[in-house]
Order: sequence, then structure tokens, then C-alpha cells
Amino acid sequence: MKKLIWSFVFVLGFFLLPFTTTHAAENDQQLIKEIKEIVKDTYVGTINGNLEKATSISEIMSMLDPYSTYFTKQEFENYMNSINLSTIGIGVVIEEHEDGIHILQVIEGSGAFEAGVQAGDIIIGVNGESIIGRSTQEASSLLIGNEGTKVEVTLKNSDSSKTTKTITRKKFTLPNVQADMLFGNVGYISLASFSEDGAQLVKNALIDLKKRGATSFILDLQNNGGGYVTTAEELTGLFQSAKVAYLLEEAHNSYTIPAVQQDTKFPKDTRILVNRYSASASEMLSASLKDQKAAILYGETTYGKGAMQGFYTLQDGSYLKLTVGKFTGPAGHTIHEVGVKPNVQTTTAPIFQAHYDALKEKYPKYKQLSTVKNIADTQKFTVKIPAGLTSQIAKSNIQLAALGAKEVPVAVKIEGRTLTVTPKSALSPNQEYMLLIHPKSKDQKGYYQHIRISN
Repeated sequence: MKKLIWSFVFVLGFFLLPFTTTHAAENDQQLIKEIKEIVKDTYVGTINGNLEKATSISEIMSMLDPYSTYFTKQEFENYMNSINLSTIGIGVVIEEHEDGIHILQVIEGSGAFEAGVQAGDIIIGVNGESIIGRSTQEASSLLIGNEGTKVEVTLKNSDSSKTTKTITRKKFTLPNVQADMLFGNVGYISLASFSEDGAQLVKNALIDLKKRGATSFILDLQNNGGGYVTTAEELTGLFQSAKVAYLLEEAHNSYTIPAVQQDTKFPKDTRILVNRYSASASEMLSASLKDQKAAILYGETTYGKGAMQGFYTLQDGSYLKLTVGKFTGPAGHTIHEVGVKPNVQTTTAPIFQAHYDALKEKYPKYKQLSTVKNIADTQKFTVKIPAGLTSQIAKSNIQLAALGAKEVPVAVKIEGRTLTVTPKSALSPNQEYMLLIHPKSKDQKGYYQHIRISN
């Protein structure tokens, strides 16, 4: 006789359901029988084949949707570590480079950190084998290994010298939340995964940015593939008008899952960034906030994974991940294989438009200049200003903000209706900016202009 215990620990848009039976599985046939019974009782979806005639676990799984999976105990542990951004390796964030593998970041406390590896170093060899021209996936397979084992890494340093270091592999966790104060007191928070502590990390960042003077916020969920659904419920509770986290439809029941209310809140004009790789729990939160008008979504339509998987512990210690429900936002709009459409669809990086709109709200009485510039010269640009405005502006009252970043120091020259802006450092290709022309006095009008730098 089976006993289903609801733990309400949700994973990757999937909730964890410890599953027990009164008799231990004695052999593979009993394990197969156990899996069949779970599928019959709880699976939501089409079974493509005759389940009763299946003679292996792989045959059963081939009949189900691609989100249903069988894990050995070790595979399950690795999977859970990936959700919490934990792995075992030397502890670096890498990207491909023409000279090898470029190290973008060294994780504090990792084996690489202790060996003195620096961000900017380039890995050119692993255990005496050249990795020049290899992919990051190939390099990662050589750097990852069992905890406590050692790997020999050859580095090209920033001064072009070469060093070889023996690094001990350790378990490390990538930073999940990054926060920054953008120009105009706009707080920026990015969340990489809906880890178990993800909501608390976002909440901590929100509180810290408020203390630093942030008055509006951008929450970045781009490329976030999901995580614990309890984290989505807790994150939803950080938004003022969000009462419902999601609607859940199972094989035999439907539920309205409430948001877990928090004692601090994002403002109502908070902007959420999503893209085609925002999936699962990311879509759950996005749909909830959009339906309840609790935030504004920017970017592109999300991945479209509105199916929920439950984890069942089997008698031999292995795990079955099975689609057991589908979720939507409070309005009931389908997410699965459709995605969540943002309020503001963008063709460039959504943070540009989100930051621009946040700054527009900060200066509601300012007027937008009529043209949007597409500038090829990264050293300087000119802007035509309205007749009569020359007498109302001062060079010291002109600011250039890099959208998604901070202020860019500039020198300004005014000749008639032409405003020439020369940045102290060259502008970045494919970057967008906002030029703010502040008035000399409160009785006069201010102006702003959206500046795009062409490739």
C-alpha cells in the first residue's frame, strides 16, 4: 500500500514528493511495477504506448513526455546541485577565447582561488593536454571531477607569461544573485536560478538597495531555467498586489496556490526582464505578476514550460521525476508550449528599455526630443535642441546615462541649436544611452533623448 507524503518542497517548477511503500523492491521487476503504479496514479499527459506491456524502465520513460525522467541516486544528487548552482571543480566561470579558455571569475574559497588563479587568466592546457580551440563544454569536462582530486592547469597570464598550477577540485556554488545601483537610483537585481534560498537572497538585495537610495527596480530573470517552486511563491509575495502565486491542475484536483507574503515589497512599477530561455518557475513568477499587474514584463516571450514534475523516491534509493500537473498564472492563460508574452516586447537587450522607462518616470515633466539617434561615432555625437532652449540650459546640467549601467562623464559644447557631447571615454558599440538635459530652474522644461550606438 502506497503512502504519498506532500512536503511542499518544489523544484524547478517541479515539486518534491517523497514516495514510500510498505515493502522494499526485491528486484528490477518490482521496481518496474512500482514505477508503473506511480505513472497510472499521478502522471498528467499522454502515454504513448502500452504501459502494462513495458518490460524496462527506459521503455516506460520513452512513453512519457520529455520532462519525465528516471534518476539514479547519484544522478539525482547532481541534478539537485545544478539547481542550487553547486558543482565540483576548480571554481571558475569561463568563456571561449581564441587563445584558449578565458577565466571571467574565480569563486572565492575555491581550489582555483587558493592556487592564486586570477580573473583574466587564460587556460591553455589541462593535465598536459592543449585546450586551445576547444569549447567550454570540453574544457569543463576536464576541469570537473571528484571532490579532493587534483588537476594540473596551464595558464597564460595577463603579462603573456605561462604558469602551471596543481589545483584541488572542491565543491563550490556560483553566485545566484547579483545586485547593482544603476544611474538614477534604479536598483538592479539578477537571479540566475530559483535556488532554495533564492527568495531570501533577492529580499536581502532589495533591502540593501533601498538603504542605498534605490527608488525603482529591475529584476532580471533572463536565462533563468527555474528552480524551487516554493521560491517562486516567496518571490511573488515580494510584490504589492500579488496575492496568488499560480493555479495548479493535477490529474484529479485543481488548486489556487497563494503567494507567501513578505514584510518588504518591490514598488508597483518594478520591471521584470525575461527572454526565450526564461523557463518553468521563472514563467510561473512572470505570469503571476503580469496577471495581477504587480510588475511590468520586458523582453521576449518565455520558453513555454508550464508542466510540473514531482519527484518520487523509489525503494532502491533511485528517483522518478514525473509530470504530475500543469500551472498557469492567476488569469488561467496557458503557459505550456506557449510561454508568457511580456508587456513590452524588445528587439535589443530589454534592460535598455526598462532602464530608460524607469528614468522617464523619474522625470515626468521632461519632454522627449523628437529624434532617436543611431550613432556610429563612439567619440562624440551631436543633438539638435529646440529653438530658445540654449538660454535655458547649462553645460553642468547635462548628463549621459549608459542604460543598464551608470553615468558616463562628458564634455559639452553648445553652439546655437547644436549640442555636441564628447564622452571622457569612448562609447560602447550596441549600447544604448539616455541624454538628460536638466533645466536651470524648476520653472523651465527639461529634455531627454534615447541614444543608440550602432555596431
